Amino acid sequence: MAVNLIAPDASKLGVVEGIQLGTAEAGIRKAARKDLLLIVLDAGSTVAGVFTRNRFCAAPVEVAKRHLAGGEVRALLVNTGCANAGTGADGVRRALESCQAVAQLLNCKPEQVLPFSTGVIMEALPVERISAALPSCAQAAHRDGWLGAAQAIMTTDTVPKAASRSILIDGHAVTVTGIAKGSGMIRPNMATMLGFIATDAAVAPELLQQMVAYAADRTFNCVTVDGDTSTNDALILIASGRSKLTPIEVAGSPEFKSLLDTITAVAAELAQALVRDGEGATKFITVRIESGASESECRKVGYTIAHSPLVKTAFFASDPNFSDIGTSHTRSAKYACEPSAIAATP
Repeated sequence: MAVNLIAPDASKLGVVEGIQLGTAEAGIRKAARKDLLLIVLDAGSTVAGVFTRNRFCAAPVEVAKRHLAGGEVRALLVNTGCANAGTGADGVRRALESCQAVAQLLNCKPEQVLPFSTGVIMEALPVERISAALPSCAQAAHRDGWLGAAQAIMTTDTVPKAASRSILIDGHAVTVTGIAKGSGMIRPNMATMLGFIATDAAVAPELLQQMVAYAADRTFNCVTVDGDTSTNDALILIASGRSKLTPIEVAGSPEFKSLLDTITAVAAELAQALVRDGEGATKFITVRIESGASESECRKVGYTIAHSPLVKTAFFASDPNFSDIGTSHTRSAKYACEPSAIAATP
């Protein structure tokens, strides 16, 4: 059971104009469940992302990174049930075939589609089932599809994960909404997680990449459940440009900082949700390191504590000797460092 985590309220997930989300049942692993997500982007949207640093990254990661570097992105395709990892050249071929199926449906180029997969490793991606279900995804796509999307990308998760913020920047409304999945093999750089965050602000591509890297480093890359990394992880940031706010083109500007803080806040909520829903979790723990010589030193100390079997055992057993260390935030034998908690303090 998740630790102090409830399913998000669909009515509180802000619409991001220029983005539509549709789900369908492809029967990839289980019958009668939504396991395929198609995210369709308006022309002119910009996309940035960070991916697993695992040297044995899965086929969809290879393809997504290549396509993302190639130019405009018009769609994201996400499947659960099969990770398409450890599948070699055949896995890459199948990932490309799934992109081709989306491109044919949406009348765009295969290179404008980013594929994402999560689930069981060492199995061939059932492209035929995915292709057959894609028309249903496209037909179901709508701008209010965030909660359904969060449910469709779940694997061992027990609760869908979504977060949203609406702010005013220079008097113009800006929305940031995101979803994520993951509950095991969580120790990012990245881990077995997928995250998709979108805003209706217009952001220059190079600045959008700065934003997603900054947010990931202070949120998803500050948590751990079991200390294990994975092969399929990605955090994607989309800017549709449909807000009336003037395009953000200067790093460090007040507009840049305001949007960056909001994106990071959404990412932090999602990252903490992954930890609270960690496989076997009974407590949520915050580790705070102060007075370190550098951020990297603080991270090293924090993770040394977080991955210690003795520390985990003590918290799992609710050892009273640990009662003064933030027990109001506890979570356990599967452990966690709260996003932004591991940071250098002069």
